[in-house]
Amino acid sequence: MEQKYVEVGTGPVSFADVVAVAREGAAVRLGDDAVAAIEAARSVVDELAASPTPAYGVSTGFGALATRHIAPELRTQLQRSLVRSHAAGSGPEVEREVVRALMLLRLSTLATGHTGVRRETAELMAALLSHGITPVVHEYGSLGCSGDLAPLSHCALALLGEGDVRDAAGTLVPAAQALAAAGLTPVELAEKEGLALINGTDGMLGMLVLAITDLERLLRTADIAAAMSVEGQLGTDRVFAPELQAIRPHPGQAASAANLVALLADSGVVASHRGPDCNRVQDAYSLRCSPQVHGAARDTVDHAATVAGRELASAVDNPVVLPGERRLESNGNFHGAPVAYVLDFLAIVAADVASISERRTDRFLDKSRNHGLPPFLADDPGVDSGLMIAQYTQAAIVSELKRLANPASVDSIPSSAMQEDHVSMGWSAARKLRRSVDGLTRVVAIEVLTAARALDLRAPLTPSPATGAVIQALRDAGVQGPGPDRHLSPEIETAVSLVQSGAVLDAAQSVIGDLR
Repeated sequence: MEQKYVEVGTGPVSFADVVAVAREGAAVRLGDDAVAAIEAARSVVDELAASPTPAYGVSTGFGALATRHIAPELRTQLQRSLVRSHAAGSGPEVEREVVRALMLLRLSTLATGHTGVRRETAELMAALLSHGITPVVHEYGSLGCSGDLAPLSHCALALLGEGDVRDAAGTLVPAAQALAAAGLTPVELAEKEGLALINGTDGMLGMLVLAITDLERLLRTADIAAAMSVEGQLGTDRVFAPELQAIRPHPGQAASAANLVALLADSGVVASHRGPDCNRVQDAYSLRCSPQVHGAARDTVDHAATVAGRELASAVDNPVVLPGERRLESNGNFHGAPVAYVLDFLAIVAADVASISERRTDRFLDKSRNHGLPPFLADDPGVDSGLMIAQYTQAAIVSELKRLANPASVDSIPSSAMQEDHVSMGWSAARKLRRSVDGLTRVVAIEVLTAARALDLRAPLTPSPATGAVIQALRDAGVQGPGPDRHLSPEIETAVSLVQSGAVLDAAQSVIGDLR
């Protein structure tokens, strides 16, 4: 099977490109336009390097040390020292997909022709991605301003043949060994290259793109979970009618409500209490207001995607090369605030969608609120505890998500002898968002598992074709229906994997088509 390639040109890479490289192991190559742009920018740097006039990043020190002019014979050492000293991360290894995403995004900036690196340096970064060589990057070290300096420095170090990497098989090896095994030669950095390799928002942006990708799937899955809960708790579907959504025209709300209408179509359970004798006029907020909460979350994700799209189209470096004007200029584009804010905003989204999901789940388990179902959906209540502790697990996760929703971007600790006196903490915002997305996945999975058991207990009433397909997918994967207590954790993990992989979403969509 031919390896998939992503071509990096002078234009922005797409969300799909990031996912393909980060998660699917796609190889990377530079387009002809990128090579031309890189070489044009490099010629400007070479001119400045030969000039007696100091140029920041080319012939000076960095940060608070920018006042020192560096002699030509020391400039290779300057670039090497920059990368070595800035590769100062600490803590656990960052996930492979994150490292591959940040490398791709740094390469995308190099390809714009605004950084001044040499062609061979950019091509070696592409080769590392193509050979599955992943530098070891650590959890702590980035302040999200002057870029993700420490994470990117660990990647740059691998280009020098230094530090540790994971090879394509995931084995930890010295970078020099991995490069040699792949037939690659380390580079010796020239003027400006060290700075160009490390001064970007690529780590936080890569994590933002991956989180948006996950949340777009998760929010549609949350609509499925909500539909199953409305159905299983004998709620009404009338509140989701399009004419009601139209009088408050938020696009996300309309999409979520439309999904609920489609998911509940032809439900025997809903039909059983739709007649004139039904007194269920107003359901609890957690059921009735699902489109409003899920919809607001969708609109927030859309806003984050707009910001991410702008950032993907950016060349984040300092100083930047302006080839048409044959000059190099300092700027503040490396500040991570635009990305940090939406990373924090999405953590709020994850916490609140998980919160309403947990409340819907809890209603199933309370005999006074579940409309005729056994306490905790237990087989023999008192002897059996049913799904009592599954809700405890949800509650523990939701509590954690509320803590993670506290914004990182409002904090700032000055660095570099007060030269870098306001920073974004965007990397920290991204790291906690990854935990938030994982937590939301688990909470939604438990709601789906719980609602499926409740709908089984509604027999002989039948669920809708869409929710019935989801229940069948759970059963086929080994998540059992009602019965005496059993070891619950494995079934929860199976449900989590089905939500995470998109299998729950696929099951519903196989019946009613793509959800909005």
